[in-house]
Amino acid sequence: MPLNATGAPMRACIIDAVSLQAGSPDVRPGEIAGLGFDLLVVRLNPGFYGGPRPDEDILPDGLKEAAQRAGQALAAELPPLLLDADHPIARAEPRAFLPNPATGSLGATDPRRPETLHDGRLRLARAEPGSAVADWLAGLLAPLAEQFDLVLPPPGEVALGRLLSTLQGEGNASAGIETAPRIGLNGGTLSVEDRRAALAAIALEGRGWIMEAGYGDGVADAVRATNALLRRAGAGDPVRRLTGPAADLDVRLTRRGGEGLLLVRNRTGESLACTAETLPAAGLTGLTPVPGFDGDQPDSIGPHGVRLFAARPSASVRPKRARASQDLKAATAAAARVVVDNLDPSVDQGTYAVKRVVGDRLEVEADVVTDGHEQLAAALLVKADDEADWRRYPMEALPNDRFAGSAPLLRLGRHAYVVEAWIDEWGGFVRDFRKKLDAGLDLSLEVREGRALIEAAGSALKSFVTELDATDEADARAMLMLRDDLHAAMEAAVTPRFLTRSHVQPVEVEREAARFSSWYELFPRSQTDDKARPGKLLDVIGALPRVQAMGFDTLYFTPIHPIGRRNRKGPNNTLTPGPDDVGSPYAIGAAEGGHADIHPELGTLEDFRTLVAAAAEHGLEIALDFAIQCAPDHPWLTEHPGWFAWRPDGSMKYAENPPKKYQDIVNVDFYTGDAVPGLWLALRDVVLFWAGEGVRVFRVDNPHTKPLPFWRWMIAEVKAAYPDVLFLSEAFTRPKPMYQLAKVGFSQSYTYFTWRNTKAELTEYLTQLNGPVREFFRPHFFVNTPDINPYFLQSGTRAAFLIRAALGATLSGLFGVYAGFELCEFEALPGREEYLDSEKYEVRVRPDRRPGDIVDEITQLNALRRDHPHLQSHLGVTFHNAFNDQILYFSKTAPGHEDRILVAVNLDPHHPQEADFEVPLWEFGLGDGDSVAVEDLLEGHAFRWTGKTQHLRLTPERPYAIWRISKS
Repeated sequence: MPLNATGAPMRACIIDAVSLQAGSPDVRPGEIAGLGFDLLVVRLNPGFYGGPRPDEDILPDGLKEAAQRAGQALAAELPPLLLDADHPIARAEPRAFLPNPATGSLGATDPRRPETLHDGRLRLARAEPGSAVADWLAGLLAPLAEQFDLVLPPPGEVALGRLLSTLQGEGNASAGIETAPRIGLNGGTLSVEDRRAALAAIALEGRGWIMEAGYGDGVADAVRATNALLRRAGAGDPVRRLTGPAADLDVRLTRRGGEGLLLVRNRTGESLACTAETLPAAGLTGLTPVPGFDGDQPDSIGPHGVRLFAARPSASVRPKRARASQDLKAATAAAARVVVDNLDPSVDQGTYAVKRVVGDRLEVEADVVTDGHEQLAAALLVKADDEADWRRYPMEALPNDRFAGSAPLLRLGRHAYVVEAWIDEWGGFVRDFRKKLDAGLDLSLEVREGRALIEAAGSALKSFVTELDATDEADARAMLMLRDDLHAAMEAAVTPRFLTRSHVQPVEVEREAARFSSWYELFPRSQTDDKARPGKLLDVIGALPRVQAMGFDTLYFTPIHPIGRRNRKGPNNTLTPGPDDVGSPYAIGAAEGGHADIHPELGTLEDFRTLVAAAAEHGLEIALDFAIQCAPDHPWLTEHPGWFAWRPDGSMKYAENPPKKYQDIVNVDFYTGDAVPGLWLALRDVVLFWAGEGVRVFRVDNPHTKPLPFWRWMIAEVKAAYPDVLFLSEAFTRPKPMYQLAKVGFSQSYTYFTWRNTKAELTEYLTQLNGPVREFFRPHFFVNTPDINPYFLQSGTRAAFLIRAALGATLSGLFGVYAGFELCEFEALPGREEYLDSEKYEVRVRPDRRPGDIVDEITQLNALRRDHPHLQSHLGVTFHNAFNDQILYFSKTAPGHEDRILVAVNLDPHHPQEADFEVPLWEFGLGDGDSVAVEDLLEGHAFRWTGKTQHLRLTPERPYAIWRISKS
């Protein structure tokens, strides 16, 4: 009978002849025939060649009839052809057999000499048709041909296989059988799940298989299912892995005739979910378990289990189509032929505002694309939110379909920009006209086309038509087409074709202090010479000359409101305060008032007004701390209990920031009771109140613990009334919440600078800040805070303070210190980044100067910041090679300035460090051997560097250097 007539992969079952003749229960003819194989192979025993001729029937009763009913072929598989050396065929055709490797001859081995031992048999190597071997084998096979449809060579016997093909005729099925994988027990016992897994893999691979009889015990259903799937398989269906090698589920897929077969194997010792929703089905749906591989539970797979699923392709989405010509016409009119895309700058495609300061030029780029070779033109349109009309600025075409333009930003407040683009028909005509003119072509027809365009532009261009018609001279008519005044007139008169406008991109324009300012933080109550007499607001006036002299422009106060008495903290955050302990200013609210009131021990509102005016006279503005938290005795708890979340027993949970605990603070709840709108309005009004008192800068405590919608609304409300108000976010949290706060309106943000100490850390962090977040996130580099005494400073070395001051002052335009830093205060609670005897809980009396302080160095750094725009932003930083990991070396640039500021900082506070470093001559277009002018900004010396490589040495006494370099 023909084998594999359908082209399906071969499916064969091997039965041992000895077992057949002995009537073994593993080879029951009816059961074997019903397993779905298309070939039953009887393996002859090894004595076949040397024994008597097989004249007798070796097939048991019923097997041939059962195979015929099942449409199966019967084959005999010969054992390996091994003959004794004295066999008549071996003697007749010695060249057809492999020689004994020990003796090199066909002679018998000597059992007394182990080195000559061989298997005692000769193996067939080659045989030619018509040879004695071929004739002998043909006679041997003749009786088998009556009982079997096919005679197969032993596995791996290439020579014998070729000979059989010649004897039986080409086109037999032996090749498919020889290459198919064989599965057997291999003398051992395999678990049912292991056998089922192997069967699933065979079904998925679709290459056919050969099963040793007995392997199917206990998995007959899976054997039948495997053969049924293979009958529908095509040869070599590819298999894809849908999960990685480390996944709990090994999922693999093959597709057959538009349908899929999915294998799932559990690599773990636990049951796992196994449904269409939890499996990666690669565009397939309707998973149907395959019988024999369907598991005990429909929605799970057992430990180390295996399942097979049949699946059909998921239905494709059928989009709506235009049903009539009118629909198509409308759709065509709405579709933009000119595309404006990839605008820069943009924050989340215009969802949030790009940030700039007054006086900046808004530099904009955009991709502008259309079909064909049409010439395109673009314009930048800008307006403030209170302006009705857009201001237009031309954009210049750059390579690769990019356009660029800029516009000045002259007012505070919210602005917007868009990019308009269109097909420039006249510009395209002139471009092509010029090319043809340069090529010396006849342009008489092109001139007529140009005249038609000019005439169509309207009466304003009538004079050009008249002038063109007045001459017949070809050169004069051609030159008129290229005149600049005609081009300008056409631009003004022609309505752009296929005009497209981009999405609106908001721009928040703030004052310069949003990007460049130097902050000094203090506790007003510590402005005293006697700890027993806390300072008052008016005492701060005495500190103003000192703060101004150091070069700071912003004086930031911790909260100045009444401090709660309930659960008040004692020194070092203890829970046992004495009667005279001042408590934490962040526990806001008491019988004397709340967020819109001043602590009576600090003074009055009139005193505050006096202080604000005095600060302004010293070139300082006051920044207040806006902390949305309440002491347990804040008036709001009794006046507005619906603004808080109460526990069932009537108590309230105090604030925590593990491991820190704030028993003296409770938090409002922005979404409970009548918090909306009452609480939201009250908090907005607090900020508006202090803005009305002249405060234009607010440092916001822990804004990441309050809702983003509140901040977006509140900041917009305040800026609508006071556009010059700035908000600093004190959110020491994960990067994305920090960035989101900046997007919703915060002008500045505290950063991770406090914990970035190594060259790699600083380089990576500044590179990140100069990336896409630069459009909305302004980093404020505070070197310390009342909450954070960095480990780097706790060594107490003066050099450590100089290093951090230099880094903060030169890497960011926003630089801040908390009082005591200039005096090198470093005492800490053991093992913690907190100050010993923290000023948050007691009055700290400090002198203005102290031996070994760094007041002079901070003063010099702030002066350099004021004098050099390069140091007034975190932008424009480039890190260069200094060949020592303890030296950070970078340059700063500024828009409109060709010079560079170079900064080198020794990051080791204990030892001198030196290194060769590279001067960025290439940034001036100079070669490696050229020279630049150098000014040492710390020492005031001027000199020249010649050559790219220079050398420096930085000591703990002066751990940084700052130079200005220029081309001449």
